Amino acid sequence: VVYTQSEILQREVYLFERLDSPNREPMKHLKAICFLRPTKENVELLVQELRRPKYSVYFIYFSNVISKSDVKALAEADEQEVVAEVQEFYGDYIAVNPHVFSLNLLGCCRGRSWDPAQLTRTTQGLTALLLSLKKCPMIRYQLSSEPAKRLAECVKQVITKEYELFDFRRTEVAPLLLILDRSDDAITPLLNQWTYQAMVHELLGINNNRIDLSRVPGISKDLREVVLSAENDEFYANNMYLNFAEIGTNIKNLMEDFQRRKPKEQQKLESIADMKAFVENYPQFKKMSGTVSKHVTVVGELSRLVAERNLLEVSEVEQELACQSDHSSALQSVRRLLQSPRLSELDAARLVMLYALRYERHASSGLPALLEELRGRGGMGGRYCQLVSAVVEYGGKRVRGSDLFSPKDAVAITKQFLKGLKGIENVYTQHQPLLQETLDQLIKGKLKDSQYPYLGPNTLRDRPQDIIVFLIGGATYEEALAVFNLNRSNPGVRIVLGGTTIHNTRR
Repeated sequence: VVYTQSEILQREVYLFERLDSPNREPMKHLKAICFLRPTKENVELLVQELRRPKYSVYFIYFSNVISKSDVKALAEADEQEVVAEVQEFYGDYIAVNPHVFSLNLLGCCRGRSWDPAQLTRTTQGLTALLLSLKKCPMIRYQLSSEPAKRLAECVKQVITKEYELFDFRRTEVAPLLLILDRSDDAITPLLNQWTYQAMVHELLGINNNRIDLSRVPGISKDLREVVLSAENDEFYANNMYLNFAEIGTNIKNLMEDFQRRKPKEQQKLESIADMKAFVENYPQFKKMSGTVSKHVTVVGELSRLVAERNLLEVSEVEQELACQSDHSSALQSVRRLLQSPRLSELDAARLVMLYALRYERHASSGLPALLEELRGRGGMGGRYCQLVSAVVEYGGKRVRGSDLFSPKDAVAITKQFLKGLKGIENVYTQHQPLLQETLDQLIKGKLKDSQYPYLGPNTLRDRPQDIIVFLIGGATYEEALAVFNLNRSNPGVRIVLGGTTIHNTRR
């Protein structure tokens, strides 16, 4: 995710192999650099490898802390003394954006408590992140969540046990790790998105920066899977947080710029200098041509899906459910859409879920009737009805530790009103994730200790500057956008957002 194959080739690494691929040929003229997670399976595979080494020398890097007993097992297997060094290079997580990381874990809890294997993996991922950023943080967690408390304690245990590793130079204000639970805000991952990165994930799905376009009608072979990474794609870096309307304009400009740079067909390469110029510019041209065709395809497919699934209308109703509190109007809108044949099953389920989360305790709740409609649509309808009650059980009023819906005070109400006056494009982006509010309070030093206690006796006296916020049960690209904006508007504050995974509605 952070390094392309061509970048690695520039470092004179010519062969990429997996440790677990069975039929690798011995190549004694090559040195091997191994980068591995320190799991039991990997150590076992490495032991087998060292007993019958295929390369001349091994440089072994583990992405996290490795136990003494594992090092001993490797040493005993290394009878031919081919290991030159063993190091810990902390990178036991997926760096998604410059301020976002994920552990690629799905389904980390069973009911209300951790799956033990996932708790271990999450603890490892978080502690590796702290080590690679060189932070020994104070820890706060969401009191209403048992998993958040468990994870906080596990991270603390590792820091205590490996105190020598965490002995970093003290900063004036200690860094802060804030552990939250997705169930406090189940609304955010259910909404359609309108900024580029979030929209691509919602409609096409991003997996380790890759997008599967194989289902796009008439797609060419080399565009079946494309990579979207801000590290080596300037257009994506500049547009990932912009609204869809702006991206349309920017793509048009990109196309026009490309047309201008096209080598003229009839241009005669007469002199050596012409040829030299052509050859020098060609790689750049080729790269640009790849970028253009990739983004035109992706944006074209997004537009097609928006039209086909009538998402503008769907999104408007979602935003009404998430941000306003006019029950009868919301119920009418959801009913109207549920009767539309253009509405996909997923979008139908999404609307009923949002309605259920928003109005689960409303005196004249129309939920039973909506569930009937959903079931009556056939297909997955029955399965989705079960999921509606599962979502309420997961993120309903009974579970939430915070007030997801009601405006906090008069100021907040005015803010919402003013935001409404800003005009039409905001109909689709009124919603702000709960995380925005939580981090805002945290930066101002107003986050309540009674809801987000510190682990241990010490508390921060100053406002935090280095914040790592971790969402058990997954973060979203809408929250990544909120963190990006908070980092921009609060110089001196650095926020990193992580989650067990990065969600869209399907996920």
